[in-house]
Amino acid sequence: MDKIQINGGRKLAGEVVISGAKNAALPLIAASILVDGTCEFTNVPNLMDIHSIKLLLEDLGARCAFDNHVMTVDGSGIQKIEAEYELVRKMRASILVLGPLVARFGHAKVSLPGGCAIGARPVNMHLAGLEALGAKIGIDHGYIEAKAEKLTGNEIYFDIPTVTGTENLMMAAVLAKGKTVLRNAAREPEIICLADALSRMGAKISGAGTPIITIEGVDRLAPALVTVIPDRIETGTFMVAAAATRGNVLIKGCNPDHIGGIISKLKASGAGVEICGDQIRVRGMEQVKSVDIKTLPYPGFPTDMQAQFMTLMCIADGTSVIHESIFENRFIHANELMRMGADITLSRADIAMVRGVPELQAAPVMASDLRASASLVIAGLMARGTTLISRVYHMDRGYEAIEKKFCALGADMVRIK
Repeated sequence: MDKIQINGGRKLAGEVVISGAKNAALPLIAASILVDGTCEFTNVPNLMDIHSIKLLLEDLGARCAFDNHVMTVDGSGIQKIEAEYELVRKMRASILVLGPLVARFGHAKVSLPGGCAIGARPVNMHLAGLEALGAKIGIDHGYIEAKAEKLTGNEIYFDIPTVTGTENLMMAAVLAKGKTVLRNAAREPEIICLADALSRMGAKISGAGTPIITIEGVDRLAPALVTVIPDRIETGTFMVAAAATRGNVLIKGCNPDHIGGIISKLKASGAGVEICGDQIRVRGMEQVKSVDIKTLPYPGFPTDMQAQFMTLMCIADGTSVIHESIFENRFIHANELMRMGADITLSRADIAMVRGVPELQAAPVMASDLRASASLVIAGLMARGTTLISRVYHMDRGYEAIEKKFCALGADMVRIK
């Protein structure tokens, strides 16, 4: 397995261009199942998860091509309705093919998904929503099977906002008969991106980005050209890295409107943040101020930035309280940061107390999930000496060419095969 080696202690400086958002691209690619024709997606990041969903769609019978951040998917040849375990187990987002398959073919059989070890993340709300649309659901030998001659619109209430649940049921409802209303829906920018794409394909959707989304079913969708939005988590990761190394970095091709919570907390930590159109300049300060955070559904502080921000707080003046309210078991990275000299106490399973130390120490560490990988990279950039990060395949699921981008900013960082 690949490892990342970092010789830390350098201030980051220069410019970095943000890639397309993995969490927007995956549901868009899944939505192409709904179309009897060829859809084209631009600004698609070249990531392991993107190749995983491409292989999954090809196994279903779609013809796919991916080159230079452009993916085309011709769904006219799809005949298979089973997403097999070997193709689904590596990526939780594979569950996103469930709704489109049922909507277009009236039948889907999808393996229960895998993914990062950051909590159970059950799919019960996906299944309850499909049942409300008239599908018959069964679970047998690790597979979800859904059948419906024709889905019928209905009112669906989510107990808590769920991003993939909202996306799955949006895609299912666009071809259902009548009106569907999703209440307490997720509000993330990726939801809006999917709704805009489905609308380009001919769907009738209103309210995306609010807690109530209304979908009027149509008979069919048509091919469309769709551009993937910038990755707000990659943007936040480079912002925190700039602040943590006391650097000066211009982040280009991002959308500041999508990261208000991150910008607010970074400013509170003392970092200089300047916004101009689709660019953000971050200047780190010599003394980082302690800041409390609580992860919340969008537009709150994102859970996918919790690990990176915890790393910044490891060198802050004072004590920070970090409350993880979205996923259980998402403080695994804290033990690795403590190996590097961080002073962290897990007072509860969902609350971490971080007492700032003067500096972190280089050490061999191991990544446990995608965002934990990013937090350890930031820690390695901060620490003097050589840090070796194992299991970086997690990072390859969500960050495109991360070592090349950091090296362009002056980092001494290399991938070891």
